[in-house]
Amino acid sequence: MPEFHSDLPPMAPPPTLPRQRIRYTRILEVAAGFARKGLDSVVLSEVAARADVPLGTLYRYFPSATQLVLALYRKQLGELLAGSPQAAGHGAAGVHAPGEVPAHALAGAVMEIFHMRLMQPAVEQSLNRVVYVKDTDTTRLLREIDSIAEKAVTAVSGDAAISRVLLLTVTGLVQAVRCRRLSLFEAEEDLKKACSLLSKATEAA
Repeated sequence: MPEFHSDLPPMAPPPTLPRQRIRYTRILEVAAGFARKGLDSVVLSEVAARADVPLGTLYRYFPSATQLVLALYRKQLGELLAGSPQAAGHGAAGVHAPGEVPAHALAGAVMEIFHMRLMQPAVEQSLNRVVYVKDTDTTRLLREIDSIAEKAVTAVSGDAAISRVLLLTVTGLVQAVRCRRLSLFEAEEDLKKACSLLSKATEAA
């Protein structure tokens, strides 16, 4: 686990009972849609209504919007780390060779990073509001995420150059969505197409 993870404020672990875990996961999935618009858009009563869970249940897991956003961030970061070569238990030798991974696998990894980047402003706001990390350099934390993202995409694509191109594409699409030049759906479709084209290019090479 990266060093910066210990800089985040301590939180209660996710529930262990199956029914509670389903509710917990549903809350986080719904919260992601709100978090893409910024921390102030994460209204707990609205998240509870959309997730179809009692507001009291949501408060039991997440007493504030800040804690909800950071829990979502932890979940996404954990999924990203799970796709990195270090988490998989191998180094460069375990990285896929170009052309071996289908486009949908590449798109899945890059899409995960795309959605993390969309909610980055909400994460930054949350980190800056939490007392426990008042003196933490959030820029450093987010740079660490960028590094992990590049390693994760390289592990799937087998090519560091492809990873850099796709992450630059993600940056541009995130800005386009934030500026409302593209809808979320349009950006997702463009990203899938970029992954498909790059995958075909490596196969041809």
